[in-house]
Amino acid sequence: MDREAVGTAGLGRLRVEVAQHDRTAVFTPAGELDHHTADLLSEPLDAAIDAGARRLVVDCSQLEFCDSTGLNVLLSARLKAEAQGGAVHLAAMRPTVARVLEITGADVVFTLHETLDQALRE
Repeated sequence: MDREAVGTAGLGRLRVEVAQHDRTAVFTPAGELDHHTADLLSEPLDAAIDAGARRLVVDCSQLEFCDSTGLNVLLSARLKAEAQGGAVHLAAMRPTVARVLEITGADVVFTLHETLDQALRE
């Protein structure tokens, strides 16, 4: 990793794609979700919830890193969605991201799916 890039969100360390699959909003963050990039995911998640989305899936297949701020983005979205009668599902987590959820116990508060396809079918 380029140490000079740490803390510089402008270098494109995180991209977030948003798509709609039937009645499910799908978010695909690619890169590093941390203190400097968290808004790039939290803003579209919040916007979807505010717009009435009830089922949100975060496709973590391209998420390379997630720190405590990134985890808080996911937890906050879960709470907001649940308050509106919805849910946040996580799919296709890489081992490093899965480990963060496991260590913190957050893995038990989300519905986890092996693949995005599985998350969209269930």
